[in-house]
Amino acid sequence: MLQFFGHPFSSYCQKALIALYENDIAFTFRMIAPDHPDNGARLAELWPIGKFPVLGDQGRAVFEASIIVEHLQIHHPGPVRLIPDDPDAALEVRLLDRFFDNHVATPQQKLVVDALRPEGRKDPTGVADARAALDKAYAWLDAHMAGRTWAAGAAFSLADCAAAPHLFYAHWSHPVAPAYAHVHAYRARLLERPSFARAVEEARPWRQYFPLGGTPDA
Repeated sequence: MLQFFGHPFSSYCQKALIALYENDIAFTFRMIAPDHPDNGARLAELWPIGKFPVLGDQGRAVFEASIIVEHLQIHHPGPVRLIPDDPDAALEVRLLDRFFDNHVATPQQKLVVDALRPEGRKDPTGVADARAALDKAYAWLDAHMAGRTWAAGAAFSLADCAAAPHLFYAHWSHPVAPAYAHVHAYRARLLERPSFARAVEEARPWRQYFPLGGTPDA
């Protein structure tokens, strides 16, 4: 059986979990946490860099969430195809996947990391830059999502696997302006998707540890 190494509260883990849930792929969740040292030791064996998620598949280590999704489609295909067969459509999906990782998740994580720093070691300039970057990303995405249901067209895809958790936490960290109605509507559709709704519920016990203050229900 597939072994999934990660933590339910991680956005990148949720990105890969959505793909597993979309096609009802069986796997064993190997929690990475201080009270599960054996899982951490095995993760280090599979991927010495130590970052998660990592998928163990018959002795092979597959790391990076986007690659895990691609690996699942190749080696464990199901009825929901998250990367289209058409090359141009697949290119758009991968482009949007990179957008959400690089231009939503990266600045959002900068805000979280800075919030965890002790006083005297914070980076107010970096935080301001991250907030500005998110505002630019929200503005671009709002225009992009006009008239669309999903990020890369009519079908739910890898791009939406990335968008769901990244937008979820980004709105907590630096709220999407009310004027960006298309982004809010898209985020709401993502939260209604059963695969992501499951990931959100599984992560709920760890919300108290989010470092940027109170966390809303959605």
